[in-house]
Amino acid sequence: MSSTRHMALATLIQGTGAHPASWMQTGTPDDASTSIEHFIAMAQLAERGCFDIFFIADTPAARTDNLYAWSRFPMFMNVFEPITLLSALGVATRHIGLGATASTSFMEPYNLARQFASLDHISHGRAAWNVVTSANDYAARNFGLDKLPPHAERYDKAREFMEVVEALWDTWEDDAFVNDKANGLNFIAEKQHPVNHDGKYFTVHGALNIARAPQGKPVIIQAGGSETGKDFAAKTAEVVFASDPTVEKGKAFYDDLKGRMAKFGRSADELKILTGLSVVIGATAEEAEAKYQHLQSMIHPDVGRMRLAQDLETDLSDLPLDEPIPEARIPATSNFHRAYFDYIVNMIRVEKLTLREMCMRYERGNVTFRGTATQVADHMQEWLDAGAADGFMMIFHTMPEGMQDFVEQVVPLLQQRGLMKTEYTGKTLRDHLGLARPANRHA
Repeated sequence: MSSTRHMALATLIQGTGAHPASWMQTGTPDDASTSIEHFIAMAQLAERGCFDIFFIADTPAARTDNLYAWSRFPMFMNVFEPITLLSALGVATRHIGLGATASTSFMEPYNLARQFASLDHISHGRAAWNVVTSANDYAARNFGLDKLPPHAERYDKAREFMEVVEALWDTWEDDAFVNDKANGLNFIAEKQHPVNHDGKYFTVHGALNIARAPQGKPVIIQAGGSETGKDFAAKTAEVVFASDPTVEKGKAFYDDLKGRMAKFGRSADELKILTGLSVVIGATAEEAEAKYQHLQSMIHPDVGRMRLAQDLETDLSDLPLDEPIPEARIPATSNFHRAYFDYIVNMIRVEKLTLREMCMRYERGNVTFRGTATQVADHMQEWLDAGAADGFMMIFHTMPEGMQDFVEQVVPLLQQRGLMKTEYTGKTLRDHLGLARPANRHA
């Protein structure tokens, strides 16, 4: 395995960028969200920057209400299915890890296990699965439900889902397929181990029809911020995407999550915590701020209000923009994204911002860092030195410009400081992250 002294680095990819107004930027291709050439170029750019993971977020649904607002912010309205996309990128890249979201709420364990094992083979050991329980009712309605089940029930189902998937990934021992042409023997029968699972949510009796993955199993990613989510991550995750806005909160989350791992028989170095970081880079701090404020000015008020309402899980359409959100409008608890919900509640109760101010500020937990390349590198080093992260999930507001600025200006500084690798030395994503290849439970 490669050294673990360097930061781990991932990037969250959306076709035109993560900013709600990114699609309106001059020069952005009209077909960026469904152009394989565009995604190949972005993946190859990230690989030149020695990123560890090229990550695709996903939800299995288009939005079907409030379409006037969504037409100004077309998030998930016209996107590739992620495993299909990453399979194509697997043959267009050589080193970078390929990660995607897939829901335990709306997939079957066998199908998912087969898809990600196939991706790991196609990419020669670079696949990663972001385990989610889904967090919107648009998806629920595509799969026979009116609304998502309660938060605790979704995690209960996810735990069983994971058990089945990981058992399926161990169907075959590593040396089961011998391809002995002289003796006419393709595989050793004793090295197949069918799954026999009768559970609360799933019944599976059978074997996965593909050899064990090059990594043993794909790298497991999670991003839950609730108490249930943190326990789930401490037990099963190998990479966690965090979303704390300050070093102090990031350090508290880091220590809390890694401190939970011992009760599941795991050591802290079996998990990499990557904090989300949005950056806008300029030749001067003032230029970076101006670039950011220009983007913010392009957010339509209907979009800002809708984004807040979605994560606060309540209707805000009747409230005036220049007054605070009333305390009575805050739901008692969250059933979707707990971390985002808490962040909004803090802006209401502690910062006492108006609805308009919140619309302009809200970034789903992360705060965009604006500055020069040196200031961005300093900021990242501060988090690493404080023990608040093992690395970063980079979020670029515009693509490919945002990533290109980072790769050309910030990456060399991080490499000069010894904080980032200068080349890939291993073959698999586990090698890049310093994670052990798991042994087959039957070997």
